[in-house]
Amino acid sequence: MAYVRFNMVTSFSYNVFTFLKMNKTAIYTWILLLILTVVSALFSQVEGKYIVLVILILSVLKFIGVAFQFMELKNAHSFWKYAIIFFVLLFMVIVMII
Repeated sequence: MAYVRFNMVTSFSYNVFTFLKMNKTAIYTWILLLILTVVSALFSQVEGKYIVLVILILSVLKFIGVAFQFMELKNAHSFWKYAIIFFVLLFMVIVMII
């Protein structure tokens, strides 16, 4: 039983320290995502003609940030980069049409 507890403590502390040693770009991207989320929430309370477009653009920026930073798309083949950008732009156009 002590062996199991030791393994749990070791793996838990390893995960915590791995999280604390995240690289700076991941932390900056995470902070930017939080800021964009707060800005989107603030814009959702405003009434205006183009607020939906602004919120949609902020959502697209968040999607691209997650895709390129946390899904490691920045290291992928250029086909996948263009495909994901095409997909998100197509999705944005479809949402604006509807």
